[in-house]
Amino acid sequence: MPRPFCPRRVANCPDVAFFKPAGIPLGQLNVVVMPLDEFEAIRLADGQGLEQTEAAKIMGVSRQTFSRIIRSARGKVADFLTNGAALKIEGGPVKSRCAGKRGGASGCGKKGCCKTAKK
Repeated sequence: MPRPFCPRRVANCPDVAFFKPAGIPLGQLNVVVMPLDEFEAIRLADGQGLEQTEAAKIMGVSRQTFSRIIRSARGKVADFLTNGAALKIEGGPVKSRCAGKRGGASGCGKKGCCKTAKK
């Protein structure tokens, strides 16, 4: 039996969780799904410029795990940008710190946020 994923901490869920190229119907696009932990890794490493060790502590994972998460996230962003795909951000093995900010104990109320999905 494989080891279960430990929940990764994310500070915020994205305000916008779906991106696609303008002028192309969604039915003609491949959809790339990015879990919330990968979104958080991009936010911390590239958005805030944190070192991997510091970002890993914030997310509650090892530096090696953070490295795997950020590598996967950057690959999905590259696929989204270079191949004209749609990008959907949701789910993943996360524990959101936004729980209770908008929607009470069940979460913030943003669509796709505070949900977990098996990897």
